[in-house]
Amino acid sequence: MATIHPSAIVDPKAQLGEGVEIGAYSIVGPDVVIGDRTWVGPHVVIEGHTTIGCDNKFFQFSSIGAPPQDKKWQGEPTRLEVGDRNTIREFCTFNLGTVQDKGVTKLGNDNWISAYVHLAHDCVVGNNTIFSNNAQMAGHVEIGDWVIMSGYANVHQFCKIGAHAFVGMSTSLTQDVPPFVLLNGNPAQAHGINIEGLKRRGFSREQINALRAAYKTLYRSGLTLEEAKAALLEQEQATPDAAEHLRAFRTFLDSASRGIVR
Repeated sequence: MATIHPSAIVDPKAQLGEGVEIGAYSIVGPDVVIGDRTWVGPHVVIEGHTTIGCDNKFFQFSSIGAPPQDKKWQGEPTRLEVGDRNTIREFCTFNLGTVQDKGVTKLGNDNWISAYVHLAHDCVVGNNTIFSNNAQMAGHVEIGDWVIMSGYANVHQFCKIGAHAFVGMSTSLTQDVPPFVLLNGNPAQAHGINIEGLKRRGFSREQINALRAAYKTLYRSGLTLEEAKAALLEQEQATPDAAEHLRAFRTFLDSASRGIVR
């Protein structure tokens, strides 16, 4: 069923799917569930109430499912959930959730997580994201689908990053980032729409142009936030082919809890 290196320590209560491989000197705890064909390299520790999907790859020296780095945690049975087809490179640290929030930290499907990435307690990451080396997420961060986090980018707790956003190298985020926006700097500054990423994902010219117009309305028009939201609604109604994406852009502004980078 599973291939376990003789030097690995796998608790008998752990549940391993078909074709799972556990590398040398790795440790798997009793409350861990690992889906089919997931590969765990050498010197990996997977502990806590951790559920991992199928076809993942965990490279050496990663710590998965350790207790949250939160003084309020008192040993509650909080969780970590990892989806399917993720690549987690060396020295990554993913922590359990806390009862003060959702009680679970989540990583979706098809994500590429480079070395030294930290995913703190209660973070929620979507699908198809790319985190470059040393990207750091504090607790309670939410990151949408297709987001790219460049190297050494760091995110303050409770921040949200919308789908398709691009966060530049060494960017420090203390506010929310609307979807589709490209930004960098410390403090972070917006620099337009993530046009290249949208092209790669099949967005049409009309959709991209509509999002560029929405960006100018929010960032370059001099309107207040409420005035910009009203203008964005008009643009959404006038552009049927891009309405879904414009709606995502506009409604994100209502959910931003820390204010947006603007």
